[in-house]
Amino acid sequence: MSIIKIMPCLDMKEGRVVKGIQFIDLQDAGDPIVNAKFYQEEGADELAILDISATIEGRKTRLKWVKDVLAVISIPLTVGGGISSLKDMIELFKIGVSKVSVNTAAVRRPEFVKEASERFGKERIVVAIDGRRNNKMPSNFEVVVRGGTTETGIDAVEWAKRCEVLGAGELLPTSIDRDGTQDGYDLEFTRAISEAVSIPIIASGGAGKLEHLYDGVIKGGAATLLVASIFHFRKVSIIEAKKYLKKKGISVNFR
Repeated sequence: MSIIKIMPCLDMKEGRVVKGIQFIDLQDAGDPIVNAKFYQEEGADELAILDISATIEGRKTRLKWVKDVLAVISIPLTVGGGISSLKDMIELFKIGVSKVSVNTAAVRRPEFVKEASERFGKERIVVAIDGRRNNKMPSNFEVVVRGGTTETGIDAVEWAKRCEVLGAGELLPTSIDRDGTQDGYDLEFTRAISEAVSIPIIASGGAGKLEHLYDGVIKGGAATLLVASIFHFRKVSIIEAKKYLKKKGISVNFR
C-alpha cells in the first residue's frame, strides 16, 4: 500500500475558517493563519483552502487569504473556489500554490480540465466532485455544483471517469449528505469513484473519529484523507490520526 496522506481543509468565508453541516449552518472555526501553521507543525502532509462562497458570489478566489497561508507553511497547498480560467490558475501557481481544485467550472465546460492539464500538468489539477444520493442515477449519486445548491443531472461516477480521461490528476469526491456530520465518510460514494478510476482519490465529507479515517482508506480506497471538523475543533490531532493508522498497518509519513 502506498503512503496515505492527511490533508486538513480550511473552508474560508469572510476571512475566517468555517465549518457547517451539509454546507450550511456555518460555525467559526478559527483564524486561517493560526490553523495552517498549527497543522503543519502537527505533521499535515498537505493543506487545502476552499473559498466556499466564491462561485456563489460570482467572484474569484481571494488571493490575500491564500498568500497569508502560504507565508506560514511549506507543505503543498491545494486551492479551490471560484477558479474558472487558466488565468486564475496562473495567478495561483505564481504565488506558490501546488495544486488547484475545480468543480463548477469543470462541469459547465469539461474541456477546461483538459486545457488545464495540458498547460500545467495533470499532477497540479484536482477535480472536486460534490455528490448527493439520488437513486435516479445509475450509480445512485448525482453531481451537484455551486456549493451544493444546484443539481446537474450528471451521474457522479460517470463524471469521475470522464474527468480522468480529460486529464485530472486527482479527484476530490465530497459527500454532501455526510459533510460536517462526523458520521463517517460515505464509503459507498468514495469506493464507487475509487474503483471506477485509476487516479488517486481524496476522501472528503464526514470524518468524525479515528475509525472513519481507517475506513476511508480500506473500505473507500482513498489515497488522501481530507479532514476538517475534528481537527478544527481539536477533537483529534493529526499525530493521533497518524499513530492510529500506522498501528492499523497503514503507511503514513512522520516528519
